[in-house]
Amino acid sequence: MFWHTTSYRIDLQQPRVMGIVNATPDSFSDGGLHADARSAQAHCDRLLHEGAHILDIGGESTRPGARQPGLDEELARVLPVLRHAVTLGVPVSVDTSRPEVMQAALDLGVDIVNDVRSLARPGALAVVAAHPGCGICLMHMQGEPGEMQHAPHYDGDVVQRVAQWLGDRLANVVAAGVAPERITLDPGIGFGKTPANNWELLRRQHELLIFGRPLLAGWSRKSSLGSLTGRPVSERLPASLAAALAAVQRGARVLRVHDVAATVDVLKVWAAAGLPATPAADQQGQETP
Repeated sequence: MFWHTTSYRIDLQQPRVMGIVNATPDSFSDGGLHADARSAQAHCDRLLHEGAHILDIGGESTRPGARQPGLDEELARVLPVLRHAVTLGVPVSVDTSRPEVMQAALDLGVDIVNDVRSLARPGALAVVAAHPGCGICLMHMQGEPGEMQHAPHYDGDVVQRVAQWLGDRLANVVAAGVAPERITLDPGIGFGKTPANNWELLRRQHELLIFGRPLLAGWSRKSSLGSLTGRPVSERLPASLAAALAAVQRGARVLRVHDVAATVDVLKVWAAAGLPATPAADQQGQETP
């Protein structure tokens, strides 16, 4: 299986690691560490050295209760980092919901639009549909970041609800003219979901493979791991690695993580051990620029 992006045909026979670059002052895990452009650019270099296959750069924190930046503020945060990242020879993703930011990023040569709101804002779908080949990640989120964790609730089976929503959104985006090969799906761990919801989605993640599109999993340092282990954000690396490996074994092809080097090592051991994988891992391919 491949993920087609602006300049890459990403081979997903083996899982790929997407390194997180939060160019924000208020992200839940590393807010402020890379808020200035030079620090964020250096972080891109560091993650690439650690083995990241994709860089994901965002200027809006989507942690519960986060303040949404203005358009000019978001552009000022991400554009200098994106300009640097697109010179590094790996696929670059912009984490945004604003069509203006998407367009500016794509004009720089960015490869992927990773939108937690799944292109729902007016104009967002038109921007990516008009682009000849950018990759897209569609994520499920119930509510908005400011209130999504205020007693989230699902009528019926959470996995079925998320699957139905992702399937409908995928169909809508394809109907707008976007080739399915450009799209990955993300169940949105922690976005309008209880810890019990998140664990059920992980246990039954394979049910989300029915659409024939690769899955992206974002468990890194999430609050559900803290609820389970009692560990603060700074001490959730072992739990994050365990969740990432469980996600891969249930079919995830892209892991969005903070701790790139450790995740790359875990995947090397997993591959060397020849552990069983889902059918999604059996499809052949290669990555070409």
